[in-house]
Amino acid sequence: MQLQLITFVLIILHCMDYTGCQQHNSPRHRQHKSISGVSSECQHPGCLTCSVFNGCLSCKPRYFMHLERIGMKQIGVCMNSCPQGFYGTRSPERNTCTKCKSECDSCFNKNFCTQCRAGFYLHLGKCQENCPEGLVRSDTKKECVSRCPAECESCVNSETCTRCRSGLYQLSGRCHHVCPDDYEPNDKLMECTLQVHCEVGEWSEWSPCSRSGRTCGFKRGQETRTRQVLQYPSPFGKPCPEISEIKECLVKRRKCPGGRRKNERREHRNRNNRKDKEIQEGRRERKKEKEQERERDTGDQEDSDNRNKTEHRHRRGHDTQPVSPEDSLVQ
Repeated sequence: MQLQLITFVLIILHCMDYTGCQQHNSPRHRQHKSISGVSSECQHPGCLTCSVFNGCLSCKPRYFMHLERIGMKQIGVCMNSCPQGFYGTRSPERNTCTKCKSECDSCFNKNFCTQCRAGFYLHLGKCQENCPEGLVRSDTKKECVSRCPAECESCVNSETCTRCRSGLYQLSGRCHHVCPDDYEPNDKLMECTLQVHCEVGEWSEWSPCSRSGRTCGFKRGQETRTRQVLQYPSPFGKPCPEISEIKECLVKRRKCPGGRRKNERREHRNRNNRKDKEIQEGRRERKKEKEQERERDTGDQEDSDNRNKTEHRHRRGHDTQPVSPEDSLVQ
């Protein structure tokens, strides 16, 4: 009705600007002359007819007519689908975009919301300020959800778990089958803990070229350098790199200064050590011989004592032998 009224006003204005309005309004003339300000060749996509002042007046098939408000003025726009906050309705005359209910941010039709505005929570296509019994509000989803998520054993609300079900790992109030990137499972605490990667310090200076603990008296040796571990890794963290390196080297001075004197002193010490060793062995041998001699003397004394005891027993036995009657008569 509004579009028809706009068209009628434009026709009247056109007739006031030109004489012979009756002639121009004849059916035959309308077939060849378009109304001022109205064009059948619109530049707006989707428009079938349009106006310079009011935008699209009618849309091509399958397009929706949407009125956009610019201040106190409304402009017609033809769209493939209605914008958020509107839903499309089709009719044989034209397709239009109709505004959703005030509590709906988007909707499928006037009775079914798909997303709610702030302060409202979606449940079965309705936007409500309070959720039904047994459900709690989810501020992130803007929906009424179960009190605890399915993976929670216990929870503070629909988004914060305090204990996960068996086999799940907890992280920031959520339960995970597999820990996110940069985290690793802790089977003892059943939590996702942050991975710790190995950290090492700077390399030390290369050591002097040496061989068997000496820095001279040879041609080829080795140099080494090390670095300290500043942070040991967690079980799934990045392992430590090498903390020591060895490379071959050539010694600058192949002959050690004072080498002959050192050898003489070494030989002197060896001779003294041999002498000391021989003296100690001699002492041990003499001590061993004395012990053996003492043992022999002790054994001889024991044998002499035993012989004396035996003779004494024999002597006593002979003196105490009884006298026969014949011997007494002879006497």
